Amino acid sequence: MSIPTGHMVPEEHHLTSEREQQIVALSLIGSFLGGALVINSYLAPYLFDDPRGIEMACALVGALLLGIPIVVRAISDLIVGERHMIELVAIAVMGCIAIGKYQEAGVVSFLMLLADLIQHRTALGARQAIESLIRMAPTRAHLLLPGGGTRDVDASELKTGESVRIRPGETIPADGDIVTGASTMNEASITGESLPVDKGVGDQVFAGAVNLTGSLEVRVTRVGEDTTLGQVRHLILDAEKTKIPLMRIIDRYILWYTPVVMMIVFFILFFTKDMGRAITALIVTCPCAFVLATPTAMVAALSSAARLGILVKDVGDLEAAGRLNAIAFDKTGTLTTGQLAVTRLAPATGVDPAHMLQLAAATEAHSNHPVAQAVVRVAKEAGLAWGDATDIHEEAGKGVRSNVGGAKVLVGRETWLKECGVNFAGLGVDLDEMVGFSVLYIAENGKAIGWIGLEDKARPEAKKATAELRKLGIRRLTMFTGDRWSVARRVAAELGCTEVEAECLPARKLELVHKLKDAGMHVAVVGDGVNDAPALAAGDMGIAMGAAGSDIAIHSASIALMSNDLGRLPFLIRLSRRTRTIVNQNLLFALVFIIVGLALSTEAILTPITAAFLHIVGSFIVIFNSARLVRFGEEIAPHTSGQQQ
Repeated sequence: MSIPTGHMVPEEHHLTSEREQQIVALSLIGSFLGGALVINSYLAPYLFDDPRGIEMACALVGALLLGIPIVVRAISDLIVGERHMIELVAIAVMGCIAIGKYQEAGVVSFLMLLADLIQHRTALGARQAIESLIRMAPTRAHLLLPGGGTRDVDASELKTGESVRIRPGETIPADGDIVTGASTMNEASITGESLPVDKGVGDQVFAGAVNLTGSLEVRVTRVGEDTTLGQVRHLILDAEKTKIPLMRIIDRYILWYTPVVMMIVFFILFFTKDMGRAITALIVTCPCAFVLATPTAMVAALSSAARLGILVKDVGDLEAAGRLNAIAFDKTGTLTTGQLAVTRLAPATGVDPAHMLQLAAATEAHSNHPVAQAVVRVAKEAGLAWGDATDIHEEAGKGVRSNVGGAKVLVGRETWLKECGVNFAGLGVDLDEMVGFSVLYIAENGKAIGWIGLEDKARPEAKKATAELRKLGIRRLTMFTGDRWSVARRVAAELGCTEVEAECLPARKLELVHKLKDAGMHVAVVGDGVNDAPALAAGDMGIAMGAAGSDIAIHSASIALMSNDLGRLPFLIRLSRRTRTIVNQNLLFALVFIIVGLALSTEAILTPITAAFLHIVGSFIVIFNSARLVRFGEEIAPHTSGQQQ
């Protein structure tokens, strides 16, 4: 619950600007001024011979100073059709003033105002990770001038294509590519990984990352809200405004709360004829703890997730993560590194391995496909030189044809080479040798001269992550890929996946996701967010891996992991379940607090002042219980590999 008034913090979602902090300070001053007058009314009998006039005046002025803002806010809420349960406090304050209990009115108002102010300040602690993220981007940048030298400018003035100088220890002002220099970066604010990452020429850097060692020249590619940091900040703040189903149910029925409480208070007054008991009941039933129970836990959970580089765009997805019992993984780039490496050369009898590799490298040298880059990389590592290929033609998903030194060369899939009439008779393929490899065939002048085996290695942390997921009750771990069955089975067996589907097109991936859902499973689909967008959208939840720097990955899934650490998945499920436990604890406490408080006020065991004090205590218990989530997962150590993926 929030009770913003003229002496209080405006009811806005995000309290970070200097103006809002000044309002908090003014609110505290106004509250303590009114409180001082009320205290003076209690001290008057000890300071003056005839204190009645002074006592009443101080109490009345203090009560009005503190109570009028509450009453005004309650009336304004009713006019616009909103109910925040502040009406109960307003009625209690007006009741105290009407029967001449000015001191009680002042004390109750003071405690309620003070409680709300402290709640706002305390709740901001749960947003510490988010607030630090928002303040992470620097305000100044060293702009490189065309004639040489630099000029300090506001980071907001940077434009795409400009270059900036970033010295050791400085924070990156905008997303960009390194033009000159090499350094080590701390990207914890973006990816949640505390281990530094080495960066060199051509690598991408993100606004908000800290340059630890070398001096860099960076060409700006994205500025302001378009940077990865800006997008993450915007989406996290939007997530705070969303609601889980339980919160929507509470909003639906909370409109009946005030009328029901008013009816109960009327019966108390009717049967006891004691206005004090009725006023106490109004105060104790103000459901601040109940209203704070869910949103405080969700904000704390969002902060915990943001600290580890988990971008949750809707708290409903955070709540739903705890109910998952099936996860479907894309293989390449998700369970594996996505960086193919040549691990086997198998030339035909009488064919020089170096000659075969030279032909393949010359043909693949102009392709950006990961397979082609792996072939060229191993040829360079072997110290081979190759001539320029001509008449290069690449057929997507099949292979590349070229002319190398007068020889017609084909490099690609076996099925494509056979379609092109290549003779495989003399190759002597041993199928046992090919198990577990992605195979690239090479043909020269219509004859197959050998094959190259490539492997995409599983991520080092993937096996541990899948084991943890099974312990958390994820019954079905499905892996789908467009790769060969032998490769898919090897990776699936290594990681302990329960199901595997290979050589499947995007349409088949969609079928598999729908099949899991039709079986009654709560399915999360995990992919890189680029070529898996249809499957990500088909699941109950889409989780994009390695989203840092990728607009598509950030926006294609409901949850984005800014790094490629699969260990974040078990943490996400544990966080969801712990959050649900905290919410249930808060709601149970708030419900018991109201029921017990109402019973005690009916028996005149509580007074308005003690009820207001207990109101503060109850709200604090809920806030502090929720705040435990902020530090959830602090024991998680960052993984030690895959940092530059």
